[in-house]
Amino acid sequence: MLRLERATGKFSDGNFRDLPELLHPGDLLVFNNSRVFPARLYGRRQGPETVRNTLATRDNRPGRIEVLLTRQLSTEPNDWECLVRPGRKIGVGERLLFSRTNSDRVELEAEVLSRAAFGQREIRFARVADFFATLDRVGHIPLPPYIARPGSAADPEINDQERTDRERYQTIYANPRGSVAAPTAGLHFTSEILQRIRERGIETAEITLHVGLGTFQPIRVERVEAHRIHVEPYSISISAASALNQALKDSGRIVAIGTTTVRTLEHAIRAGGGQILEGAASADIFIYPGFEFRAVQAMLTNFHLPQSSLLMLVSAFAGRENVLRAYQHAVAERYRFYSYGDCMFIE
Repeated sequence: MLRLERATGKFSDGNFRDLPELLHPGDLLVFNNSRVFPARLYGRRQGPETVRNTLATRDNRPGRIEVLLTRQLSTEPNDWECLVRPGRKIGVGERLLFSRTNSDRVELEAEVLSRAAFGQREIRFARVADFFATLDRVGHIPLPPYIARPGSAADPEINDQERTDRERYQTIYANPRGSVAAPTAGLHFTSEILQRIRERGIETAEITLHVGLGTFQPIRVERVEAHRIHVEPYSISISAASALNQALKDSGRIVAIGTTTVRTLEHAIRAGGGQILEGAASADIFIYPGFEFRAVQAMLTNFHLPQSSLLMLVSAFAGRENVLRAYQHAVAERYRFYSYGDCMFIE
């Protein structure tokens, strides 16, 4: 774990197990407790476009596709935003069929309702008795593309590695289902670390933001102000809002675990006019250098990809030059980056 001081730009090497001792009496640690669900589907196309634009794969089955569910738009009908591959071939009106591994029995069926740029689609699933139970059987855990696994659109096998990923790619406090990517700063926590934090008298609270496409969508515009981030639903319980507002009143540090927690709290405090309101809403806030932070005073985060909104957020919080120097040091010292990598504590 790299420790970075915002005020001075100084940084030092340490270990994540040191975190409890870096916390102060009066701090409030805030976690995003969203649970990742098996949002990646492999299937085949069926429709008029399939005949003209057949995608042949290693097993010579035409129309093979990959779909990543990113946000549920409605439950009745069951409409979703998603990303599809191959993005240019899947047209409006096509039917997408999904089966279990090595089975021809269709368990989920969807129709493409609309299309947008960069492989984005809206689809509608046909009704089934229990959609999420079926998704658990058919779907795959949506690991980031830089984590190599043997399963693919040509060979989508749910094997021992898949079952291990379903357990490991979750925080230990994950609860409500809804994320397509883990809030990865929380992956570092163990029961022992949490117990040490409690023993030091540090208060904790949980909020829920379901991580979707917006968090990881690359910035493709020349002017950062022109970037539009996708909305992500969040909820804050009465008890969490009470703890957060008490910390604000007492001038205690609110320590956000992960960038998704930062986005939630900074959106919520603006929506509440300086207070954190309980209830459900959607965050569409894009945080980049020049942003005024009103809720968060410290944060734990992993090391992020270039040209990402996550790196923009960290740079806004700690200062661009401070972050660049810290990242250069992390590269030189062979810190591990991204989801299963090392972390940085910024205060």
